[in-house]
Amino acid sequence: MAGELILIVEDNEKNRRLVRDVLQFKGYETIETETGEEGVELARSRQPALVLMDIQLPGIDGITASSGCAKTRPREPCGSWRSRPRP
Repeated sequence: MAGELILIVEDNEKNRRLVRDVLQFKGYETIETETGEEGVELARSRQPALVLMDIQLPGIDGITASSGCAKTRPREPCGSWRSRPRP
């Protein structure tokens, strides 16, 4: 799977950079955005092999955006996560 395109949807720059750096180090190509709306549009237009999406996003939340991805791409994985700040 290395070399395939992965879409990262995360509004926190540090989290987005961490995920991107790990994936690129492992040989994946990545694209990124900060909002759920842009994430759904990029998933439709770029057809990534995997979509990783934060749950708490500005605009539409990650769960709603993930279901939008799933409706347009039923055979492709689209996962959501929630990042919590460290105490």
